[in-house]
Amino acid sequence: MPPRPPAPLGHKGPKRRTTTYGFAKTDSLLQAQIRKAGETRGFAVSRLLTHWPEVVGEDLAAMARPVEVSYGRGGFGATLVVLTTGPMAPMLEMQKDQLRARVNAAYGYNAIARVRITQTAPVGFAEGQVSFAHRRADDTPPPPPPEVVAAAAETAEGVADEGLRRALETLARNVYTKTRK
Repeated sequence: MPPRPPAPLGHKGPKRRTTTYGFAKTDSLLQAQIRKAGETRGFAVSRLLTHWPEVVGEDLAAMARPVEVSYGRGGFGATLVVLTTGPMAPMLEMQKDQLRARVNAAYGYNAIARVRITQTAPVGFAEGQVSFAHRRADDTPPPPPPEVVAAAAETAEGVADEGLRRALETLARNVYTKTRK
């Protein structure tokens, strides 16, 4: 076997193979900021916020939103504060133990000792920015009107590449639909 030629100066070895081509995953870039924002409200495990419907179930998630986790002096026996609407508060009050058990299962230990319910208006809190309605995967938006579809197809008709043409049609449909509102 012939010897390998020497590596150029400054070269550290064989080229590293990567699948990201210089791009980093979004979660790795934002993980520190998300953790910091969650920890300011007591959420040591941000998954409780980001995956609330999966943690507590669709029925409980439709009734309540997590607001804060406050820890006691020893760090054990935290209190989870959830926000709900007035009519849902009695229903949620009856399911507090089930809610606490599901949240503790997500933490992996008995982190939450108490659940406190806070009531608000039906639109949520913070000037109506939080909605209690979950969008399910089967809730698809209505199709755009035929004139919008035709205008979008006309906008992208000169493009030869099929994938690019479909992407431009989708973009045009979204723009035309938004301007109609």
